[in-house]
Amino acid sequence: MKLNPPNSAVLLARVEVPGIGPSVATIRDNTVFDITSDRAPTSRDICELDDPAGHVAKSDGAPLGSLSEISANSVEPGRPTTGVRFLAPCDLQVVKACGVTFAGSMVERVIEERAGGDPALAEDIRRRIGERIGTELKNINPGSARASEVKKALLREGLWSQYLEVGIGPDAEIFTKCPVMSSVGPGAKVGIHPNSRWNNPEPELVLVVNSNGRIVGVSLGNDVNLRDFEGRSALLLGKSKDNNASSAIGPFIRLLDRNFTLDDVRRMNIRMRIEGKDGFVLDDTCRMAEISRNPEDLVKQTMNVNHSYPDGFVLFCGTPFAPTEDRDFPGEGFTHHVGDTVAIEAPEVGRLVNEVDLCGSCRRWDFSASHLMRNLAQRGLLGADH
Repeated sequence: MKLNPPNSAVLLARVEVPGIGPSVATIRDNTVFDITSDRAPTSRDICELDDPAGHVAKSDGAPLGSLSEISANSVEPGRPTTGVRFLAPCDLQVVKACGVTFAGSMVERVIEERAGGDPALAEDIRRRIGERIGTELKNINPGSARASEVKKALLREGLWSQYLEVGIGPDAEIFTKCPVMSSVGPGAKVGIHPNSRWNNPEPELVLVVNSNGRIVGVSLGNDVNLRDFEGRSALLLGKSKDNNASSAIGPFIRLLDRNFTLDDVRRMNIRMRIEGKDGFVLDDTCRMAEISRNPEDLVKQTMNVNHSYPDGFVLFCGTPFAPTEDRDFPGEGFTHHVGDTVAIEAPEVGRLVNEVDLCGSCRRWDFSASHLMRNLAQRGLLGADH
C-alpha cells in the first residue's frame, strides 16, 4: 500500500506502537518518527498549539521504521500481530460531516428521496427530473436571492426537497459522523451495513480545526454512505452514516504552513478509484473549486457562539460523488461488493486506501477516549496542562 506523501509537506500521523500504544508521528525522508511528548501527546494537543506545523517540523523523534514497512503493517487482512501500524490521524477531535455541498450530489439526494431508497426506481426518476433540477442549481450561491428564486420555481413545479433546502438554503447540512476515535486509518477495512443494498464511498476533503475554530490542516476521508437507508427516510441519517468502520480518515494530516495554505486547499482535486474483485473499475474526481460553500463558512456553521468543541473537530466537507454507472443490474447504478478496494488520493496530502467489508466483519472498535487517557497516564504523558 503506497501512501504517496508529498516531499515538502509537514505531516502529522498517528501510529500504534506494540507494547506502548497510540503515538503521534511525522514522516521525513520516507521514515516515520515518533514525536510523542508530554507537551503534545495527542493529535489534538498538537493542533491546539500556536504553530502546529512549526512544532512538528522541529520535533526530534525516534525512528519507528520506513514508511513502506509501516504501510504494509497497516493493511487488513494479513496484518501482522507485531509491528507499528498507522491509525486515523485524529484522536480526541469530534468527527463532523457536511452533506449536499456539491450540485451533483444535491440532485442524487433528491433522486434517492423520490426513489424511497429503491435503486431500481432511480434511473427513471433521474431521467425525468435530474436534468431539470441540475440546470436550476448551476452556479447558485447558497442563501442568495437567486437561490430563493430557484426555490420558489421548484416549489411551483413540485420539485423541491429537504436536500435542496440544505444544498442552496442559508443553513448547511452538518451532522456528527461517528464517535470520537472510531474512525479507521489507511489499510483498515471500511464497513457496509449488511442490510444495505445500495451504497457507495464518498471521497472527501477533511478539514482539521482546533478549539478556536482555526483550520490547521487537512486530510482525506471516506464518508461511507448507505443510499437506500437515507433514501427511505432522512431520519435514518444516523444509521446510514454511523456504523462500525464507516469513517476512514488519513493517511496523514497535512498541516498548513507558508508552503500550503487555504488557497491551495481550495484548488485541490481529490481522485478516487474503486476496484472490485469482479473486475469492476470506477474512477472519479472531486474538484474542491466546485464546492458550493466556502470551507471556512462550513467551519463557522459548525462552530460558533452556539456550539463549542473544546478538543476541536475534523470536518468532512461533502462530495460530488454519487455514482450512477450500472454494476449489477441495468438501471440500478453502483453499489459496493465485499472486497472492493477504494483508493482516495490527492497529491498535496497522500493516498488513503481501504478494503470494503461488512461492518460486523471489520476489526472491532475497542479503543476509545477512556482507554487513551489511561494509556497516556501510565506512560507519564498527562501533565497538568492536559
